[in-house]
Amino acid sequence: MHALKSQPSQTALGLVLAVCFPQLVMAQGVDDLAAKFGARESVQSISISPDGSQLVLVAPRLKGGENAVVINLATSAMVPILSSEGGKEQISQCRFVTEKWVVCGVAKIASDGHGIRRLSRLMAISNDGKEIKSLSAKDASNAIVAPYFGGAILDYNVPGQPGTVLLSRWYPRQTQTGTIMSSSAYGLGVERVDVESGDRKRVELPKVNATSYISDGQGRVRIMETQPRSEDGYANQQINYSYRRAEGGDWNPLSKLVLSSGLSSGFEPVAVDSQTNTVYGFAENGNFTGLFKKTLDGSAATTLVLGRTDVDVDSLIRIGRDQRVVGASYATEKRTVEYFDTELGKLTASLGKALGEGKQLSIVDATAGETKLLIFAGDDTNPGKFYLFDKAAKTLGELLEVRPELSKVPMGAMKPVQFPAADGTKIPGYLTLPPGSSGKNLPAIVMPHGGPGARDEWGFDWLVQYFASQGYAVLQPNFRGSSGYGVAWFRNNGFKSWETAIGDVNDAGRWLASEGIAAPGKLAIFGWSYGGYAALQSAVVDPDLYKAIVAVAPVTDLDALREESRGMSYFYVVDEFIGSGPHVESGSPARHANRFKAPVLMFHGDRDMNVSVSASRLMKGRLEAAGKRVDYVEFPDLAHALDDAAARARLLSESNQFIRKALGL
Repeated sequence: MHALKSQPSQTALGLVLAVCFPQLVMAQGVDDLAAKFGARESVQSISISPDGSQLVLVAPRLKGGENAVVINLATSAMVPILSSEGGKEQISQCRFVTEKWVVCGVAKIASDGHGIRRLSRLMAISNDGKEIKSLSAKDASNAIVAPYFGGAILDYNVPGQPGTVLLSRWYPRQTQTGTIMSSSAYGLGVERVDVESGDRKRVELPKVNATSYISDGQGRVRIMETQPRSEDGYANQQINYSYRRAEGGDWNPLSKLVLSSGLSSGFEPVAVDSQTNTVYGFAENGNFTGLFKKTLDGSAATTLVLGRTDVDVDSLIRIGRDQRVVGASYATEKRTVEYFDTELGKLTASLGKALGEGKQLSIVDATAGETKLLIFAGDDTNPGKFYLFDKAAKTLGELLEVRPELSKVPMGAMKPVQFPAADGTKIPGYLTLPPGSSGKNLPAIVMPHGGPGARDEWGFDWLVQYFASQGYAVLQPNFRGSSGYGVAWFRNNGFKSWETAIGDVNDAGRWLASEGIAAPGKLAIFGWSYGGYAALQSAVVDPDLYKAIVAVAPVTDLDALREESRGMSYFYVVDEFIGSGPHVESGSPARHANRFKAPVLMFHGDRDMNVSVSASRLMKGRLEAAGKRVDYVEFPDLAHALDDAAARARLLSESNQFIRKALGL
């Protein structure tokens, strides 16, 4: 990965600000607010050193890519330690292992004869930027296939072995030159790696069906996930979990997870608590997902830790270098954290009050012994800031804003709402009005989320706030097929029962009109990923409802989506999720281009691994052949998220201009 390199030390505070908060570059034709809202967050990843004297953060570069920098908190001295050139390369995350050594994950999107692939590697870099090493094992010269997966850190802290990490990685199948012998030791295994010396010791033999491992935060592998494959190489729709006792020994069966229509049934382990010798995981709790724990002593005793009867409990809260479990969270109208560590719960409540009413607070990282906590806090109208809390000194200091260019830009409040679907079902969502607006007779945008196995939540959203700043009311519906609302809500998934999901999306637009929020004839729809699919399919169902359609990285043909996954191990899962029958043809907007009345604008990155760029190219061709109005922007070397400031600014500005023209504004 030649574009990734260590850099010489620099100590001027002005350079810290220049690296972390690059000035905006105004592209021709892009409005000022589009550039500000389209700018990437100034902190992509952040971690604190074991003694709390240093930070390492990943910050966007001015013209794409990222810089990883180490900052001395006492002197504000900064050292850039790693750089990516952008486009196909990315620094995903950096964390301290010791005071001297930082581990960064880097990735590159590459093309080969099998399509687009993500190549990942782990790098160890000294905090002065002078030493850089690859933690990912070198590809064997006799490997049949070079591994794309460069490894994942299971533990950053192995007790009694400072500077040693626990790392899972893929061992490729090998052949002996001049023989027909091949190594049987291939698959996913685990090693202990000394980040300074590079010495490595295998602690878990590779297994071909293994897909992940979970450690106990103490350097011991306790859980193994395996997914058997069929004779044709596809992964089955059942995942098996095994556990190992604390004293070691053989693997023992723990649970099974069955995948069907995007849903899973069974116990899915997430984290091991070495103090209680239990594993936390998620499983069905009636119609909803709850958090459970199982003992790992052979008794398999299972206890419900947290469950609700209105929404899923879907997130485990962990902090510190050993990733200690401290709580769990769920989202009703807003996300709520319930702390199992009562003292930490009291502390976060106190910090929340100090930071202001309504702020959502999370603990991002902690020092050894949790003496200092790295805190993030923000809300719907505030993109958020990072803070450092010192327990001993009882001080809370502000560190960094994530979007400093927006600090003086007025924002619209994000209000939880419900609207009726055609069958009377109440659909939850969020309505954001332009700052200072009366909320009536406005141009309006329905913005369905991606997924479909996802949901929108209360909090800052750069897309929503940009359009609100331009005078639009924005409604984000959590249609049936959204996650977080239980099995019955999700089962009406976005493809097999697309009529339900798209019906809810269109009912969101009708509600805006009936309530007088949307002015007559001033309704548009904007969606990304599945949301882009929903935007296009909504026009197939009701061509007269929206006067402008913007789709970013959309699915456009369900059979094509299925076929694109045929070369992937997870084909069976995608095939079953889409299903077969008349809904595939009727639910593919590219097959119904003749029904479109409103103009269409699409954006797509040509390195998209989630939805192939061919989907937008197909839709563009079909619309043009049908004589419909369509504009299309394709971004070279960008993936699904279009994680580039210039591209996002252009997307915002051109979408606004397109919608305004279509709505006659």
